[in-house]
Formats: sequence, structure tokens, C-alpha cells
Amino acid sequence: MLRGLYTAAAGMITEQRRHDTVTQNIANINTPGYKQTNSVAHSFPEMLVSLIGDSSMAGARRIGKLNTGVFAEESLPFFMQGDLRETGKGSDFALISSIGVEDPATGELIPFDASGKYVNEDGEVIYRPQTFFSVQDDEGNVRYTRDGSFFVNAAGELRTKLGYQVLDAEGNAIVLAEPIDSLQADGLGNLYSSGDPIDIRLGVSVVNRPQELVREGNGVFRVQNEEDAGIRALEADEGAEVRQGYLEVSNVDTAQAMVDLMAAQRAYESNQKMIQYYDKSLEKAVNEIGRV
Repeated sequence: MLRGLYTAAAGMITEQRRHDTVTQNIANINTPGYKQTNSVAHSFPEMLVSLIGDSSMAGARRIGKLNTGVFAEESLPFFMQGDLRETGKGSDFALISSIGVEDPATGELIPFDASGKYVNEDGEVIYRPQTFFSVQDDEGNVRYTRDGSFFVNAAGELRTKLGYQVLDAEGNAIVLAEPIDSLQADGLGNLYSSGDPIDIRLGVSVVNRPQELVREGNGVFRVQNEEDAGIRALEADEGAEVRQGYLEVSNVDTAQAMVDLMAAQRAYESNQKMIQYYDKSLEKAVNEIGRV
């Protein structure tokens, strides 16, 4: 009975975390460049149940396997490309990313699914490389974001909404000598003034292994080790480009998020009722049966 109590309690905690994850996605539906997060749940290790007695005896019988609950192990970002919304502002930039990867065994492009993941015959998981704008926080740490809603301050510095400095391809802070609305950007992020290059290129980084990214909040990611994440500069004709005057909207599926929210709520209530059932059973065992 107590095992069932613990199992239901574990289910309530898992569904609460799932509910929180979906709520976070819904709250960021209108956040430019936001990437949906999916909560991943795993079951506790299964136990083999046998008849009471010496399991080494030849006549021992196995009843079967028993699972003792579930837990929310991690939350994974969903890097599917979001739609583009035209703003007409010269300081707004969006990334279109669909970088292909060749299968070393066949030489053909890997067929990634909608989430940017592929599992080969050996069970190896391969992720589609993703592109991000490189920015720098106040402490000098390099961060990565898909939110291209930038602005230019009084000093001519190109910054994010959080105040982070936008970096160029060399890793230096971008400082403009003229209004950004008079500049044009090509697909690689090179800036031009009246058709002439001004030797400034937006820092667009390719993360070959986006599963190494750690979400910091506000649409910003960091990496523990750049070499492990395979970070490099965007090259021409890779299947990714920069669009000026556009913003990438959130990739949250509103309808699916509402379905997941209701499912988490119903599952939470079901586990809650099971705990109430076990509580009443224990009360009956202690207060009534225990008197006999």
C-alpha cells in the first residue's frame, strides 16, 4: 500500500513539472526566437517480483515486473524553425536555419525529423546543427540567442533587449558609425551602406551539437565547452541565412500546448485521488482494524 502511495506521489511531482514546462511555453508564445521546451519523463527501474521464499529453489515462480513510479528527468529544447514576421525595422534580424548533414556511411543527407533529431540503425542520436546570434553579457561571457530584436544605443553599439552586446564574426562588439536603418544585410550577415561593404559582419555561430546548449532564460543559451558543442562561424551555402527587417516568432504549437496542459492537469488529479484513496485505506486500517 505504501508503495502505491509513493508511486502516486511521484506521478504528481512529474505532472506538476510537466505542467510548469507547458505553462512556460505558453507564456513565451509572443517571445521572438523562443524555442519550445519539452519535458521528458522516465520510469523508475523495474523490479522483478517472485513468490515469497528462496528464489534459488528450483520451484521458485516469477510473478512479473513491478514499476514503482515515474520522474521528470529533463527538459529538452525543441529547435524547429519558427515562422518569420516582417517588422520593417533595420535593427531586427532573423535566422533561417536548415543545415544539412551527410551520413558518413551513405553520403546522403540525413533525414532529420521535425525536432531536428535522427536516430540511425545503431541507435546513435544525431542532431541537426543550429545557428544563433553571438552576444556578450556584462561580464564578458559569450552567449547565443535566436532573438534578433536588437537596438542601437547612444554610443552606436548594437545591443539586445537584455542589454547584451551583439558580436561580429571576429568576436568583437559591433559599433556603428551611421544609423542602422541606412544599412543593409546580406544572407551571411555582412552589412552594407548604399551597396558598399562597411567591414562589419554579424556574428552568426553554428552549433553542431545543440544538445550541449544550456538554457539561461530570456531566449539566451550558453555552452559548458565550445569544443564539445562544435561551435563555428556560419559559412556560405550552408542552408542558413540572415534576414533583415524580420523576426523569428516562437515555435510553440499553441493548440498542442493547451492539450498537453489539460493532460497534465488530469493526470495530476488522478494521482491525487489515488493518494486520497490510500490515505482513507490506511485510516481504516489504523482506526478500525487496529482495534480488534
